[in-house]
Amino acid sequence: MAVLALLVASRAVPTGGELLVRGLEAAGVIVAFGLPGVHNLAAWKAFAASPVRLVGVRHEQAAAYAADGYARASGRAGVALTTTGPGAANTLGAVGEAFASSSPIVVIATDIPSSLRRPGVYRGVLHETTDQAAMFGPVTKATVRVTDPGEIRAAVELALWHAQDAPSGPVYLEIPTDALAAQAPQRHLAAEVRDTRARVPDNAQMGEAVALVEGAQRVLIWAGGGALRAGASAPVALLAERLAAPVVTTYAAAGLLPPDHPCGVGLPPQVPEAGALWDAADLVIAIGSDFDGMTTQNWAQPPPRRLLAINLDADDAAKAYTPDLTLVGDAHDTTAALAVRLAGREGLEALADDLAARRATVRARLSAEQPDAIAFLDTVAEVLPHDATVVVDMCIPGYWLGGFGRVPRPRGLQYPVGWGTLGYAFPAALGAALGSPGPVVSVSGDGGFLFACGELATAAQERLPLTAVVVDDGGYGMLRYDQRHAGDPAFGVDLVTPDFAALAESFGVRAQTVDGLGDDFGKALAAHIADPAPTLLLARAALDPPPTTSPRWYRRV
Repeated sequence: MAVLALLVASRAVPTGGELLVRGLEAAGVIVAFGLPGVHNLAAWKAFAASPVRLVGVRHEQAAAYAADGYARASGRAGVALTTTGPGAANTLGAVGEAFASSSPIVVIATDIPSSLRRPGVYRGVLHETTDQAAMFGPVTKATVRVTDPGEIRAAVELALWHAQDAPSGPVYLEIPTDALAAQAPQRHLAAEVRDTRARVPDNAQMGEAVALVEGAQRVLIWAGGGALRAGASAPVALLAERLAAPVVTTYAAAGLLPPDHPCGVGLPPQVPEAGALWDAADLVIAIGSDFDGMTTQNWAQPPPRRLLAINLDADDAAKAYTPDLTLVGDAHDTTAALAVRLAGREGLEALADDLAARRATVRARLSAEQPDAIAFLDTVAEVLPHDATVVVDMCIPGYWLGGFGRVPRPRGLQYPVGWGTLGYAFPAALGAALGSPGPVVSVSGDGGFLFACGELATAAQERLPLTAVVVDDGGYGMLRYDQRHAGDPAFGVDLVTPDFAALAESFGVRAQTVDGLGDDFGKALAAHIADPAPTLLLARAALDPPPTTSPRWYRRV
């Protein structure tokens, strides 16, 4: 009996892999994405007995993209697990996109066994990197490294907290292989972590802000991704209505206001009709935005006459234009506190009419220039339900949807404009399919889709509810346009591509091919969205890029 009791007690001591999974469970993680390797199999063993759904992908970069897609769709942290060395390094492109877009993901990677490492010496251990964590430094907001197996659960919880703590972003967590396999009592529970920052500035600062706003006649509200991540739709709408102020939303804030809101500009700032609102404003209120190059046409957009910034980070708020006043605080609470201090203004109906006229002018011009693109946008808007999530790639159809697509709700559009990573859409849609309240559609070009076409196997194996739309124009259409725009012959941009429908069907994914982006495409898309199984819809079509792309910007430095 004594021997049996000893064995039972021994089994009760968890392994590092089990502590890792317990940390995820304690933090409320319900899904993770990853690829097994010889160095992390102890974690995979622990996942087998866990309610956390582990989605096995075919490439580590897809794991990080899927974690990002899940985070953007759900508002929760996404988790990606990789093995050592090249496995970890394969995630870097996707982690960079998450960093540039402030997406809360945690990459959990193994390192070589600590018993084999010699400080400052490269010994040639399988998958060894001299300083693996250093690769992630430029593209993460924090790094957590484990040395004691008993600290793994605490480290997992800390990494997830860091990722979601505003301003959110990717976090790298590194665990030596031998720590995952080792048995170790849980020696350190995660300490309770609280955000001690004020969510709303003090009364004196709010008074300054009120005076600044009351002294302005033509206010423009510029809402960025920080407003969306803070859930600030209602206070932004209230502030806009009180001031009868137009609201421009950046790519990251798409859907912050419903399309029929009277203050929603509904146009990107890269068209003159929206840019004129910026030029005419005597005060811009920037909420959760750092004024990146893509939305300001590489800062050719002139500095505003006066600028009031609402941001968690004063330095972030001042990177592009110098604010007259920065309210450091939560975008939701600070915007709400400002709105209730302001008296209402007249002019809401006139504003709605003016914005509708601007949208009509832009639509008429684009319809004359690019009727196929407008038909494509109309079809997607008509077919997609309100709760759908569209994940677009760095491709011409994606640019049209990112700039001019109808986004009926927050988190309804994912656009990789942070780092501009080609090949984002389809693997990110794997995660979005598990985090979205409704159907998920990824939109890729033929070139970008091939970056992760092996993830068709993941979609089929996991039975993920998504539709992969591939628009095939025979190559890198945007680059082909760039060469033509520069007066150069097309070179290196025309591609040999597979039979995408046959490729999908070889994985057991239903596929269909249509010509063009008109009625046939719309009927097919509706049918694919209604199918709960993963499907692929190939459209043979070519579009010219929209005015949101840099060759067509109307402002120049």
